[in-house]
Amino acid sequence: QVQVLQSGGGLVQAGGSLSLSCIVTGLTGDDYTMAWFRQAPGKEREGIACISWAGYTTQYAGSVRGRFTISKDDGKNTAYLQMNRLAPDDTAMYYCATATADQYGLEASKYKWWGQGTQVTVSS
Repeated sequence: QVQVLQSGGGLVQAGGSLSLSCIVTGLTGDDYTMAWFRQAPGKEREGIACISWAGYTTQYAGSVRGRFTISKDDGKNTAYLQMNRLAPDDTAMYYCATATADQYGLEASKYKWWGQGTQVTVSS
């Protein structure tokens, strides 16, 4: 059984930083794509970053490019999202998602396994 367990997040002032972690268990090997999504109240879920199974390719949404960094530690089956220069518009529930290696991109439909979500709140 595949499980995606998230940690991190919380409350931070605008301009600050937070990091999120995501551990995947139950998948064999390390050939899977990982991504981060977020959903603010009243808005659609937005794909913000993904990383290929080998970790050589990353993709970011324009709203976070240059501020957020996705990375992956295959030995620990863990993905990270480092978020810098946070703004109130970044306030949302953040989700980690995993897909098989043949899937890549920021579309939620590509991802089969999802974390429970973690709240990020940025105060002005």
